[in-house]
Amino acid sequence: MEQSGKEALITDLTATDPPAVSQSEPEKPRITVIDFDEQHYQETELKQVDEAFVFREKPTVTWINIEGLHQPDVLERLGYCYGIHPLVLEDILTDQRPKIEDYDDYIFIVLKMLYYDVEPGDTKLDMDQVSIILGKNFIISFKEKEVDIFNPLRERLRTAKGKIRKQGADYLAYSMMDSIVDHYFVIMEKLGDRFEDLEDAVVSNPEPGILPTIYNLKRDMLFLRKSVWPLREAISNLQRTDSPLISELTKIYLRDVYDHTIQVIENIETFRDMSASLLETYLSSLSNKLNEVIKLLTIISTIFIPLTFLAGLYGMNFRFMPELESPLGYPAVLVLMLLVVVVMMAYFRKKEWI
Repeated sequence: MEQSGKEALITDLTATDPPAVSQSEPEKPRITVIDFDEQHYQETELKQVDEAFVFREKPTVTWINIEGLHQPDVLERLGYCYGIHPLVLEDILTDQRPKIEDYDDYIFIVLKMLYYDVEPGDTKLDMDQVSIILGKNFIISFKEKEVDIFNPLRERLRTAKGKIRKQGADYLAYSMMDSIVDHYFVIMEKLGDRFEDLEDAVVSNPEPGILPTIYNLKRDMLFLRKSVWPLREAISNLQRTDSPLISELTKIYLRDVYDHTIQVIENIETFRDMSASLLETYLSSLSNKLNEVIKLLTIISTIFIPLTFLAGLYGMNFRFMPELESPLGYPAVLVLMLLVVVVMMAYFRKKEWI
């Protein structure tokens, strides 16, 4: 009987020799390594994952970033070298909710990086899972897509700005989490702009085409809420952990990330309420617009009711109708009709119906 994918992965990682590199996948992941301390900085891009193994025993802090998870054997070999549990490798390859797991020798962190995917004629909120493994003197990060919000963090490492080069791997992990959470505020700002534009359109010109836009916005809010809400619990657990991998100094900074997460969640709840009220406003505006049309048609119909009556009365063609023989009969009837229209219009305006 053939083994499942998960059983095969566990068998490979528990073997005495590291698994062989598979050549079946033509698309290779992009592997970059940043190795640093207060006085030293090295940044390089690797061709093979085996080249990262030499950084395992270095006293400096090493950040290994893998972009593109198209070759699971790369994860297997890296997991074998750094002693990563096979279930962690499986979680990296599958979609997970934000969480923190402590494995004594390392901490496994899962976050959601949100961004706007701009396509021709469409802009939608998209997500990429960022998996971080925090060890004593190393960090291994995994992500699938090319969108990267860690470039400012790399620039700080290159220029040695702040205290990031003076601290350990835990401070670098905090900085990565802080970059992801701070980027949520950029998403919030763009959502706020979308809400303002929709509010103006809903009030001024509630066209039927606005309804799909409102539903897309509500979908984005649900997507955002699902990605951010579990993060609060995850960061709270990381603050309270007794792991020696997280220093007390870093825990103080994690409180700030926790506060930012709470602020993002509050903004999400506010936007959810706004999206619900926006739909109600749209339906109300659409109803008011329809009522105005019906009101106009009703006024026109009401005006023509007596005119139709007069026209029908004098159109019966009875032989003995005194007005038919009068030379002033026709203009008299026209004046009467005009008078009826004027009186009715004056009455409607007095009642503020028009």
